[in-house]
Amino acid sequence: MNEYDELCLKYFLENQSQLLTEKAVKNLEEAEVFLEDCMAVVCKNIKEVRSYFDDEGADIGQMSDEELKDASEVFTLPDGRFLIVET
Repeated sequence: MNEYDELCLKYFLENQSQLLTEKAVKNLEEAEVFLEDCMAVVCKNIKEVRSYFDDEGADIGQMSDEELKDASEVFTLPDGRFLIVET
């Protein structure tokens, strides 16, 4: 199971509209539960993001790194890591 640090939780809480049309979480505790329920993944770099989607069978072969970063389920964290949240 993934561990979500405070940066991941705060960033998702503040930017959940990137993925969701309605606000789903109101505080850090709800954010953690939501991310756990979605089995969200934290990746240290874009190479790991690409590997994650490849392992999941997603057809991303023609996507550039920038297009991958712009996907609604990929959150670019302020420290350079990535949070992948699939609902």
